[in-house]
Amino acid sequence: MNLDKTPATIVTGFLGSGKTTLLSNVIRQANGKRIAVIVNEFGELDIDADLLRSCALGCDDQGSGQESARNRPVDTCADGIYELANGCICCTVEEEFLPVMKQLVNRRGDIDHVLIETSGLALPKPLVQAFNWPEIRQYFTVDCVITVVDGPAMADGRLAHDPDRVQALRQRDQSLDHDSSLRELLEDQLVSADLVIISKTDAMGERQILQVRDELEPHVNSGVKMIGVKHGEIDGELIMGLQFAAEENIETAHTHHDHQHRHGQEHDHAHEHFDSVCIEFGEVDGDRITRAVKQLIRENTIYRVKGFLALPGKTMRQVFQGVGDRIDRYFDRLWHSSEERRGKLVFIGRELNAEVIGSALQNSVID
Repeated sequence: MNLDKTPATIVTGFLGSGKTTLLSNVIRQANGKRIAVIVNEFGELDIDADLLRSCALGCDDQGSGQESARNRPVDTCADGIYELANGCICCTVEEEFLPVMKQLVNRRGDIDHVLIETSGLALPKPLVQAFNWPEIRQYFTVDCVITVVDGPAMADGRLAHDPDRVQALRQRDQSLDHDSSLRELLEDQLVSADLVIISKTDAMGERQILQVRDELEPHVNSGVKMIGVKHGEIDGELIMGLQFAAEENIETAHTHHDHQHRHGQEHDHAHEHFDSVCIEFGEVDGDRITRAVKQLIRENTIYRVKGFLALPGKTMRQVFQGVGDRIDRYFDRLWHSSEERRGKLVFIGRELNAEVIGSALQNSVID
C-alpha cells in the first residue's frame, strides 16, 4: 500500500446493526488523530451525523452533563462531518460521494483518516470501486471494509427485526420478495468485508455467538476475522490502520448484484422497499412516548426508529433509538442556548402513514 495515501474505513451493515454506536466509540478514543466522517443518511433527519458530532460528550443517565473520563473531547478536523442525504451512497457515488472526496483531497493536510458510514441498505462494492477512480486513487486508499451484523437478531434467525410483519407484507404483495432481497443484501455486504463485527454480544450467550459465527462464515472470504463487541466498544487500533487496500482486490468479490447485471435481470436495490417518516414535537413524557412507539411498532411495519427527545426539567438532549422491539434512550449533550428544545423522530419501514404516527405520539407531548 502507498503510505502517502490517506486511509479510509468503510463501515456497512443493516439497519440498526450498531454502526453509529461503533463509530462514536472509535472517535472518542481517536487520541488526537484527525478524522473526517462521511455519513450516508436514510430518511429526512440527520440523526447519525448529529450523534457523531456530539459523541465526544459523555453524561450520566439523569442528564446531568457530567463528563466521564472515557468520553473526553477529541481533536477531529473542523467541520469534519459530511452528510450524504440525497440517496443511498451506492446509487449516488458520482453525484454525492465524488464531490465530497474532492473536498477532502483539498484538505488532506488536515486529515489523518476518513470514516465512512453507509446507509443500512447500501451495497459496499460500488463505493470501494470508486476509490479506483483517478480523482481518488492517487490520494486515498480503502484501509478496511467493515460489515457490522446485529448479533441477537441473527441468532434469532431474523434479518429484519420484525419478520412477522415482513411476512405479512409479502403475502399481501407477491411481486415483492423482501426476505430474499434483504438476505442478498447482507450477503453482498459480507462478501465485500475485510472484517466482520458481531454487535451487541452483551445480549447473547456463548452458544448464540458461535451459532452466528457458523452462519456467517460461508459468506465471508477466507481469512476474514469476526470480532464480537459489547455496547459498540472496540479499540480503534483493531479497526484502523489495517492497510488492506481493498480497492485493489474488490473485483474479486462476486455479489448477487453483479450476477443480476450480468444476466440482464430486472432488479431493484433493497432500499427501494423502504420509506421514512419524520415527526417533530415539543417536550414529551419519555415513558409515554416509549410506550407509544412500541405500540406503533406492533401495529405497523417499522424496522427502525431514531431521533432525539426534549424532556421537561432536563438540560440535556436525549437520544432515542429503536430497533425491532428494543428501545434505548440516553442523554448525549446539553441543549445549546441558540436551539429550540424540540424532539424529532424518524421512522423507517414500509407503507408508513405520517398522520397516524404523528397522532399516536401526540398524547406524549407536554403542553
